[in-house]
Amino acid sequence: MTSSSAGTVHLAVYDTFADWETGYVTAHLTQNGYTVRTVGLSREPVTTMGGLRVQPDLALDELRPQDSALLILTGAAGWDTGETLAPFARAARSFLDAGVPVAAICGATAGLAREGLLDDRAHTSAVSFYLAATGYAGGERYVEVDAVTDPGADGTGRLVTAGPTEPVAFAREVFALLGVYDAKKLDAWYRLFHDSDASAYEVLQGE
Repeated sequence: MTSSSAGTVHLAVYDTFADWETGYVTAHLTQNGYTVRTVGLSREPVTTMGGLRVQPDLALDELRPQDSALLILTGAAGWDTGETLAPFARAARSFLDAGVPVAAICGATAGLAREGLLDDRAHTSAVSFYLAATGYAGGERYVEVDAVTDPGADGTGRLVTAGPTEPVAFAREVFALLGVYDAKKLDAWYRLFHDSDASAYEVLQGE
C-alpha cells in the first residue's frame, strides 16, 4: 500500500466529460494514498456526460505542475467542437515540459494532437484516423494497442494515452507509471478488472 503522502493527482473536469473513463484510476489511486483534486476552467460546477454535477476544487489558472503528481484528461464533446477545452491541452504541455506526467483518454488525445504533443511521442487513441483528422504530424508514432505510455525524453514528462473503450488498461498504465503496484500485483489487478479472473483476487489480497 502506498503511504498517505503519495501525492496529489489532478483530474480535469468540464461539461460532458466522460465520467466512466477514469473511475478505475481515481478510485484505486485514492485507495492507495493519493488525493484526487478536480480542475475546471473555473470553479463553476460542470455536468458530466452521465449527468453528475461536479464542483471543481480549483480553476485551471490555479493549477501548477509542481503541485501535482499527474494530470488526467478525459473525453468530452468539447474536444471536437471548438477551442473551449484547448486550455487543458496547453496545461498538459506545461506539465510535460516540467517533467510531470499526463494521462489522456478518448477525445482528450485529439486535444493533445492539436496541441502538437503527440507528434514525437508514442501514443494511441480510438482509431488512427480519428487523430489523423486533426492534421497532426504524429501518425508514424501511433501504436495499435489498448493503452500506451511514452517514457518522455530530455526532462519531459511521461504520457499515457488510451482509447475510449479502455478505462481498465488506461488505469493499468497510470498505476505502472506512478508505481502504485508492483509488477505481480499490477498484473493481478488487470486480470481481475479486465478479464474477471477471480483467481487474481487472491494475489491482490495476499500482498
